[in-house]
Amino acid sequence: MKRKYFLAFILLALALTSLLIDFEPSATPNSVKVQFDSGDTAWMIVATALVLLMTPGLGFFYGGMVGKKNVISTMLQSFMAMVIVSVLWVVIGYGLSFGDSWHGIIGNPFDNLFFNQVGVDRSWSLAPTIPLLLFALFQAKFAIITPALITGAFAERIRFWAYLLFMVLFILVVYAPLTHCAWHPEGIFFKMGVLDFAGGVAVHMSAGWAALAGAIFLGKRKNQKNSPARITYVLLGTGLLWFGWFGFNAGSAMGANHLAVQALSTTTVAAATASMAWVFYDKIIGHKLSAMGACIGAVVGLVAITPAAGFVSIPHAIFIGLFSSVASNIIVSKFPKGKIDDALDVFSCHGVGGMVGMLLTGVFASKEINPAIEHQGLFFGETKLFFSHLLVLILVSVFSFVMSYVLFYVVNKITPLRVSHEKEELGLDITQHGEYL
Repeated sequence: MKRKYFLAFILLALALTSLLIDFEPSATPNSVKVQFDSGDTAWMIVATALVLLMTPGLGFFYGGMVGKKNVISTMLQSFMAMVIVSVLWVVIGYGLSFGDSWHGIIGNPFDNLFFNQVGVDRSWSLAPTIPLLLFALFQAKFAIITPALITGAFAERIRFWAYLLFMVLFILVVYAPLTHCAWHPEGIFFKMGVLDFAGGVAVHMSAGWAALAGAIFLGKRKNQKNSPARITYVLLGTGLLWFGWFGFNAGSAMGANHLAVQALSTTTVAAATASMAWVFYDKIIGHKLSAMGACIGAVVGLVAITPAAGFVSIPHAIFIGLFSSVASNIIVSKFPKGKIDDALDVFSCHGVGGMVGMLLTGVFASKEINPAIEHQGLFFGETKLFFSHLLVLILVSVFSFVMSYVLFYVVNKITPLRVSHEKEELGLDITQHGEYL
C-alpha cells in the first residue's frame, strides 16, 4: 500500500511541476544561433528513430537467451527503459549531461529542467546545423539503451521494482557524469583529447562494469543451465540492433556528411568481421558454428567499433572487429561462471568490447579520416592519445564498477533486489507480472 501512495505522489508531483515550471523554449548560453541544414536535420531525425529501435531489438536479443519462464520480464526491462528514461531525460537527465559544466564533471540541470531552454531555434555548439531539441532527443536514446544493456547480467533473478529504481539512480549518478566528461566541450575527458565517437565510455564501458557489479551483488541463480527460449528472437534482435546501430554510429556525425558515411562503413565491416571471427574461432577450438555465436560476435563488433567509428579506416575497422571478437570469446570461455553469474555475458561482451574499442581507437585514430582530431593514434607514431585513452579506461572502469555496486547496495536497502528462491523457480513472468508465454 505504501508503494501505491509513493507512486501516486510521483505522478502528481510530475504533473504539477510540468504545469508550474516557467518554460522558455530558447537556447542555453553555450549554444549558438545558426541556419539549420535540412539534410542534416532529416538524417538526424531518422538516426534518432534508429537508435530508439535498438532498445526493443535488445529486448528480443536478451529475451531469446533466457529461459522460457523469464522471457516477458526480460523484454519488459528493455521496454520500460524506453518509458522511464525518456521522462527522466526530459526532466533532469539532459541538464546533468549537457548543461553548463561544473568543473568538467557534471552539468547544471536547473536551466534545462523539463527541457526548459531546449528549443528548435538554437543548436548545440558541436552540432550547429540541427536544432538543439533534436540533439537532445538523439542523446536521449543513448541514455535509454545503457541501463537496458545491464539487465542481461542479472537476468532471471531481479525484482522488477528494484530494477526500475536502480535504473533511475544509474542514469543520474553514473551515466550523466560520464556523458558530460566525454561529450561536453568542457568535460574533463573531452578536454584531455579523448576520442569517443558514439559511446564507448558512457554507454558500453559503464554498462559492462555495472553489469559485473550487479552479477556479483545479486549472486548466482539457482539454475544457471536454462535453455534459451527462442534462438529466433536472438537472430531478430541482432538484426534490429545492427540496423539501429547505423543511427547510433553514423548519427553521431551529427549530420549527413562524410563522417556519417565513414562511420556507417566501419560499423558494417566491424560487425561482419566480428561475427565471422567468433564462429571461426568457435570452430577452431572444437565448437559447432552456432546462430547464437554468430549473433553475439556481431554485437561485440558493433560495440568495439562504436568509439572508433568516425576516426579509423575500413581496414583498421576490420582489425578492431576481429580482435574484439576473439578477445571477448576468450573472456566468455574463461569467465568464472561458477563464482560470478553474469547470465548473458554482458561484461565479457559489452565491457570487454567497449574497452578494446577505446584502446584501439587510441591506436588507429587518423587525421586522414577525421582532420578535426588533435592527436593521431599509436599506429601513426604518436603516444599521447593512446595513453590518454588508457588512463580514462582505468578511471571509467573503477568509477562505473564502484558506483554501480554502491547503487545496488543502496537500492537493496530500500527494497530487496532479488526475488525469493520460490519466485525464481516459478519464473519472473508469472511472479512479477502475472503473465506468461
